Amino acid sequence: MQPNSQTEQLTQAGQQIEHDSFAIVDREVGPHSYSNEQWQVVRRMIHATADFEFNGLTEFSATAVDAGILAILNGAPIVADVEMICVGLSEPRLRHFGVAAHQFIADADVIAAAKTVNSTRAVQAMQKAQRLGLLRGGIVAVGNAPTALLEVLRLIEEHGVKPALIVGMPVGFVSAAESKALLAELAGVPWIITRGRKGGSTLVVAAIHALLSLAETRQQAV
Repeated sequence: MQPNSQTEQLTQAGQQIEHDSFAIVDREVGPHSYSNEQWQVVRRMIHATADFEFNGLTEFSATAVDAGILAILNGAPIVADVEMICVGLSEPRLRHFGVAAHQFIADADVIAAAKTVNSTRAVQAMQKAQRLGLLRGGIVAVGNAPTALLEVLRLIEEHGVKPALIVGMPVGFVSAAESKALLAELAGVPWIITRGRKGGSTLVVAAIHALLSLAETRQQAV
């Protein structure tokens, strides 16, 4: 099988640095119970943060990685809670699969609605994504706002919304750990989480980049 060409660093020097970094992570991480494909995700998260605690803090539902790969291969949209995720994702890698990343937290109508009902922008942004039909079959990517994740869970429960995958990694002290614990109880929608307070947009971007790489590998095997 030929090596990935779309989801690698663009220069040979960059590729070598990344591969050397992955090798160091593999050497220093110690034991883990992840499958090979799950490890590709966790390793890239460790690589992005230099934090080996994500070996253990990161959890997957049974079909999460496969669901993410299939969603990418099908060109599913990504709905992020914050602009930082959209900026961090590689546009050429997304474009290769026909995937578009969306965020609505700074939209004027979202801000106005949040002020009117005394809600958060993150909640209103996810409601907008739902109205636009982006959540059903899409990849939900939450790295900052627990209220965004809680709203997606409400939409699933009350409106039957069914994303292809939820990457739920909000960081913080208010409802971050709790929202991820609720997601981990969800049946019927695949998920990837980081337990506890740790999380962030950097981790979400790393996880999705790993899924993009796995999708290219799957694509080549067809």
